[in-house]
Amino acid sequence: MSELVTGEAVALELRPARLPSRALAVLLDLVAAIAVYVAVTIVLVTSTASLDEAAQTALSIATFVLVLVGGPIAVETLSHGRSLGKLACGLRVVRDDGGPIRFRHALVRGLIGVIEILMTFGVVACIASFVSARGRRLGDVFAGTLVVRERIPVTRTGFVPPPPPWLAGRFSGLDLSAVPDGLWLAVRQYLTRMQQLDPQVGWSMAERLASDLAERTGAPVPQGVPPAAYLAAVVQERQAREARRAFGSDAARAATPSAVPATNGPVASPEARGGNPAVYGPAVETPEVVSEPSVAERPSESPAGSAGDRPGTGFVPPA
Repeated sequence: MSELVTGEAVALELRPARLPSRALAVLLDLVAAIAVYVAVTIVLVTSTASLDEAAQTALSIATFVLVLVGGPIAVETLSHGRSLGKLACGLRVVRDDGGPIRFRHALVRGLIGVIEILMTFGVVACIASFVSARGRRLGDVFAGTLVVRERIPVTRTGFVPPPPPWLAGRFSGLDLSAVPDGLWLAVRQYLTRMQQLDPQVGWSMAERLASDLAERTGAPVPQGVPPAAYLAAVVQERQAREARRAFGSDAARAATPSAVPATNGPVASPEARGGNPAVYGPAVETPEVVSEPSVAERPSESPAGSAGDRPGTGFVPPA
């Protein structure tokens, strides 16, 4: 299993592709590219028979570069790492952080692939894959990419329960840029195994992870929110941001439940708001928490509603 930590915090689901499957995918890609190259060459020879030898040689070189070098680069860029051979073998090229590749990644892989695959008949690529711990060839090393398996055998994997609906969209203003990948991985591992832990041990681990996460984000855990639910909600927020960055806002809205509008009054229990106390545990007993009123609703003079008299949620909304 790969040790990648993706933007969606699904590191444990990515498996580096093995050499046989990669070699088969490259072979299929080469067969397709050579077939297109031969067809284009026949058409050019027939249509440029009247040209001199120098012009025909220049066209042959240009055809070789465009079809056998530019073609795979364009296909990997447009398909986000899925060429014909990789699609048939269930493989995909991703960045080191698990995100989709861009043109520069495909360009570096394609240019170096000319040397280590075409010119050396794949010998250099095979040696580099054997030496690399994750089976990467030189093009992957210089481009910062990795070939992973998209179709994996069905196995029993840890299930990360989604956060309660009443927490959806509540952490959209958090700054997650300072959270290290190791902490995301630890949070995910806890969420997949928390129901197998002793309740007291699991609660202690959740509080410790939530404290570390809150310290990195600069905002404390809101009062009345169980630490496990807080962790799940922040992980979901990161997933939504990565989905927006990679696929646009429509995909993020489809993957993330709609945010529940904030209302004044006490924080309801997880049972009343659709939560699952068996998964996340009961809410912490806290005094009544009143959300911050809007500018239009805030009275000009209200001593009883001052910051010192009103318990805060600990969450700073986005500016």
